[in-house]
Amino acid sequence: MSNHDVQCLWQVGAQLGEGPLWVAEQNRLYFVDLKNQTLHALDAANGERHSWVMPDYICWLIARRDGDGFMAGLRDGIARVWLEPELRIEYVARPFPEGSNLRMNDAKVDSTGRLWAGSMHNTDYAQAVGMLFRLDKDLTLTVADDGYHICNGPAFSNDGATMYHTDSFEGRTYAYPLAADGTLGESRVWRQFEGDTEGSPDGMTVDSEGCVWIAQWGGGRVCRYSADGALLQTVRVPARNPASCTLGGPELKTLFITTASEDNTPEQLKEFPLTGGLFAVQVEVAGVPAAR
Repeated sequence: MSNHDVQCLWQVGAQLGEGPLWVAEQNRLYFVDLKNQTLHALDAANGERHSWVMPDYICWLIARRDGDGFMAGLRDGIARVWLEPELRIEYVARPFPEGSNLRMNDAKVDSTGRLWAGSMHNTDYAQAVGMLFRLDKDLTLTVADDGYHICNGPAFSNDGATMYHTDSFEGRTYAYPLAADGTLGESRVWRQFEGDTEGSPDGMTVDSEGCVWIAQWGGGRVCRYSADGALLQTVRVPARNPASCTLGGPELKTLFITTASEDNTPEQLKEFPLTGGLFAVQVEVAGVPAAR
């Protein structure tokens, strides 16, 4: 695919565009500008745009099965969020000690409804203090793994038996065996990325053929890999820092890509004036509906 296949749907100028979420019944894509503390939504039918300013960082948004609002990651924990008729937030977990300078970063839900969320140090990425949490349906929060620098992903194989999860600082994506009860087995390195040529692995999604799409920060691309980590396809993005991606649209064949303006020099921003925008490209293989 060439650059010409990729369209900028919204030059929103996100400092850190993350967490794209397609909600089919609303025909709407949600995504966040994490550090600008803003949740955005784009209506696919008419291009109408919506934004909600949050009281702190908003790291991700996940739809609930009962349709009663969303689950969201804020700087200091996990909350239920209602957007209408007015913004309302109720925390369900605040796992960080006061003054720790830790924050939430990325999250997804597995097919059973368990929520998996990663964390990181807010300013010193070299500190391996990031944790991978599991929030069960009874709202019990468990530390499933730790020792991460920058937690990103996760994503799940279509049979639910494997969880992919990334430490972006190390440029490494892991694969974990995932048991039916939510227990993680021993991780293995699924793919090591070369930062100079590929960029750093960031947000990801899995399509209906079980292949993994990964946004590559600093690499200006989103790539599709087979389940064993072989590179299959590259989508070039007119921004240095693609941060996350998901498959949506009526047939789940639109690859939505969020990008970030942070970590760019003035010269790089001039070279890529659409940096921080929301992008989309049509692909051949459909995604799968996001778990709730």
